[in-house]
Amino acid sequence: MAEYFSLEKANQVLTQIRPMIAELLKLRQEILEKQPQAWPIVEKSAGNGGGKMASELVQAFNRIDDLVKAVNATGAILKDINSGLVDFLALRDGREVYLCWRFGEPEIQYWHDPQAGFAGRQPI
Repeated sequence: MAEYFSLEKANQVLTQIRPMIAELLKLRQEILEKQPQAWPIVEKSAGNGGGKMASELVQAFNRIDDLVKAVNATGAILKDINSGLVDFLALRDGREVYLCWRFGEPEIQYWHDPQAGFAGRQPI
């Protein structure tokens, strides 16, 4: 059976998640900045281990994987790593909805139907 978040509980969990999302977004940006240099290194690394940048990229991807798992382990659902979008399954008038938060917002202020997604966000 699904676990549902109240708004209060989701905001409590958000205090744990916020720093994880901040780190995810920072790592994502660092990887994007290295991207033009990274592909030749990734190609070379298939045969010889790749060197310092390849090692840094592997560490960054491993950390991202750990952070995504840690966010999801709270019961929250990381929807978009590019914008830091997180949903929390909840009940509203007896039906399943998502409480919706995006990195940079002070707290959870929106909800949406599962089918509507981010575009269908409505104020709480």
